Amino acid sequence: MELPVWFEIATFVGLTVLLIADLAIVARRPHEPSVKEASLWVGFYVTLALIFGLLLLAFTNGTFATQFYAGWLTEYSLSVDNLFVFVIIMARFRVPRHLQQEALMVGIIIALVLRGLFILAGAAVIERFVWVFYIFGAFLVYTAINLVRHRGEDEDYEENAFIRRMRKVLPMTQDFQGAKIRVTEGGKKLWTPMIIVFLALGTTDLLFALDSIPAIFGLTREPFIVFTANVFALMGLRQLYFLLGGLLKRLVYLSMGLAVILAFIGVKLVLEAVHENQYPFMGHREPLESVPAIPTWLSLTVILGVLVVATVASLLKTRGQLPAAEEPAVAQDTAAAGTASGPAASAEVESRLAAESDEDRTRR
Repeated sequence: MELPVWFEIATFVGLTVLLIADLAIVARRPHEPSVKEASLWVGFYVTLALIFGLLLLAFTNGTFATQFYAGWLTEYSLSVDNLFVFVIIMARFRVPRHLQQEALMVGIIIALVLRGLFILAGAAVIERFVWVFYIFGAFLVYTAINLVRHRGEDEDYEENAFIRRMRKVLPMTQDFQGAKIRVTEGGKKLWTPMIIVFLALGTTDLLFALDSIPAIFGLTREPFIVFTANVFALMGLRQLYFLLGGLLKRLVYLSMGLAVILAFIGVKLVLEAVHENQYPFMGHREPLESVPAIPTWLSLTVILGVLVVATVASLLKTRGQLPAAEEPAVAQDTAAAGTASGPAASAEVESRLAAESDEDRTRR
């Protein structure tokens, strides 16, 4: 794909400015956005993605524009599924609602940086070893099977080794101090639980990239398209978090739809690998023209069709159901988010959290 240099530079500069402006707005006025505000922001980012696809069409051709739309839709749908875990993380660490925007924004920026490194590494590997598509394809099919097997099970968040280590080594306050991650108490510099939330969101989204990055490389081999599709899919994620809220529970067939999409892309990757006919330690081989390659327009049609069917079927299945309120996190999870200084401190935290839980139940 050949693009004008100024267009590529303008794209990266524009996306960077948008992310910085978004972060500045959230940092200046931490709050829980209304449904109207969240809707406007989500609509704004979706419109930007659609316009960007049209610009690719104008500067290149329909193939690359179709690849972008297919990749963006795939990444966006996987991001919506990831919101289930984000909701659990926020509840587990008892992040106040008015601070959740900034937590999500910083977590998303961390994820973008790490995904950028993943994309560069993936592009370099694919450029030299086309046969890696066999591995990508098998992994996506395996992921799809797991999605079907565990369909209907409650989502859960299990802290990784990095997060557990950080909670042990970082001297930390017991409570959030607004959106600050570093404060001074008693003459000592301490971290706040917000740093753990940032790291949990960023590293969790990085784990999600293990299936989303191979999936989009199954739709395009252009790193520029892969990266921009990821950016547009993640930029409006925090607003989508507040817009959907409890409605996420109504998307009961989303994981099934994602399983179909990932399995389709996995098969597409394997077919492309067979078509290329390149294997390790066997030298250059002629492509197998008899093995068909799935065209990009068909991929986009399948992805869009599956998402529409899964969404409509979910809403019909859960018609009349109201969004369920999130249960407060258990005391032990929140107590672990800070640094307790002995049994007495732990007892005090548990008592305070129990009182807060009683107040929550009374309000409900």
